Amino acid sequence: MRQVLDLWRQELGQVPESVWQRTELNVLILADNGLVTLSPRIGELHRLGTLDLGHNTLTAVPDELGDLPRLGDCLYLHDNELTELPRTLGCLTRLRYLNVGENLLGDLPETLGAMAGLVELRAQHNRLTSLPDSLGRLRNLRELWLRGNLIDHLPPSTAGLHELRHLDLRENAVADLPEPLAGLPLLRQIDLRGNRLSRLPDWLASMPSLEKLDLRWNRIDPSLPVLRELERRGCVVLA
Repeated sequence: MRQVLDLWRQELGQVPESVWQRTELNVLILADNGLVTLSPRIGELHRLGTLDLGHNTLTAVPDELGDLPRLGDCLYLHDNELTELPRTLGCLTRLRYLNVGENLLGDLPETLGAMAGLVELRAQHNRLTSLPDSLGRLRNLRELWLRGNLIDHLPPSTAGLHELRHLDLRENAVADLPEPLAGLPLLRQIDLRGNRLSRLPDWLASMPSLEKLDLRWNRIDPSLPVLRELERRGCVVLA
């Protein structure tokens, strides 16, 4: 049986020292508690599979997060005031779901690419202008959520995301459809609403699995031949 400690919305202000003695814990929920800091002792909870630190006011998280070898389910860091993430996150090679959305992040660590187990990455509503070159090493990634940043391109390594199904680039600064997307065999949905697009490449019509392409609030002519061809194939095009 999983050992769960749910302290959601308990107005703690800080984590009680007794929590760090619960080394049997598999799930620890500390969301919405007004936490400003997190003790390095978090690294002592070696059995954790899920850690929820969302909806606090954390400005940093300790390097010791990387000392959680069984953290393989979910890590929630969303809705805090984080300006950077520790490089040690790259040690979490089993983690499947990472949410760092709604923070103040200017970049993601290059060690992100070592998180080989990631299936879903959410980094929406930050201050990202680019993504690390190591992104393409996330060979199991299926969903990438980047809405509300300042991204104007994707790294060439994105072409290695062969399991990617869903890409959300809504409300960024993309002026040209990123060419690394051209060869992604399973990509089904691309959301590019509210970017700076005014033209589209011909290779777009050759994407084998594309089911929905949302281009609203760009300067795109909806009568473009490439869009008509996508619609002929059955892709839902919103322009």
